[in-house]
Amino acid sequence: MTNCPKCNAPLLPNAKFCGSCGLPMQASSSGAPQVSSPEQNYQSGYNQQPGYQQTPQYQQPPADFGNRQDQGAFHFDTDGRGRGRGYTWEIKHQGAFALAVINLQPEQSISAEAGAMVSMSANVDLQSQMKGGVFGALKRAVGGESAFVSTFTAHGGAGEVTFAPGAPGDVAGIEMENQIFMVQSSSYLAGDTALQVDTKFGGAKSFFGGEGLFVLQVSGRGLLLVSSFGAIHRKTLRPGEMYVVDTGHLVAWEGHMQYNLRKAAKSGFFRSFLSGEGMVAEFTGPGEILIQTRNLAAFAGLLKPFFPSQGGGSSGFSFGE
Repeated sequence: MTNCPKCNAPLLPNAKFCGSCGLPMQASSSGAPQVSSPEQNYQSGYNQQPGYQQTPQYQQPPADFGNRQDQGAFHFDTDGRGRGRGYTWEIKHQGAFALAVINLQPEQSISAEAGAMVSMSANVDLQSQMKGGVFGALKRAVGGESAFVSTFTAHGGAGEVTFAPGAPGDVAGIEMENQIFMVQSSSYLAGDTALQVDTKFGGAKSFFGGEGLFVLQVSGRGLLLVSSFGAIHRKTLRPGEMYVVDTGHLVAWEGHMQYNLRKAAKSGFFRSFLSGEGMVAEFTGPGEILIQTRNLAAFAGLLKPFFPSQGGGSSGFSFGE
């Protein structure tokens, strides 16, 4: 007969705890109960207390961290999170006010469009440089972007950086795999430092579409973060299929896709003007297009009557008239 080491009460064979004082026991291979160590009892007792939480420890992301949706060329993560070389990422508050959170491992970096940073850890260093040299910076400036590219690096330990676009809308994380995408300059938010981002001529007619003369060509392997005004709608075209998108609603498309810029109405410029539509892009498949559900320029036009006129005579709001 074995006795409890705490209260000396007799223990039954294969007892899991003392019937007198409740001290936990561990069954041995011989069937005789064994007393749990004080450290095990201490940890077990606290883990069973309501509301108890252990101090979080750093762990590698689980194997299913970042479930990809590979139904098209743009590889989205269905859970809005994933991992890259030296960092993990997550899109929080998805919808109208999305925020991209990048957790960098020590001495790792992420690139972003100038002005995209919302917050960062104190040990994260920011470096701005003219990517692509003077000519590359000039092309970026002419294309409506900042001439500088920001690089964020965690020094002395892990660090966090958060990014968000200037306008309300969603953010999507795309895991590129040695692909080439064309991205509207206003939609590029951030990306892996291994990605090549170049400014390409988008055609003279694109200027009249209100989207500038240049678009971004992004190529390589790694994370690409794009933003949209509104939600992102995916459209996949079959070989030979033609599809028309208003240039103000374009986010990104596959680099091999052929497209032409033209008036919305084929019958003439005047009818296009009366319809309220400007320039459109006519794509030919196969390929995939990312479309934003709202047009920032059109939204700005809706707000214009509510702003004061240049003369300052009216505030744009009228009460009691």
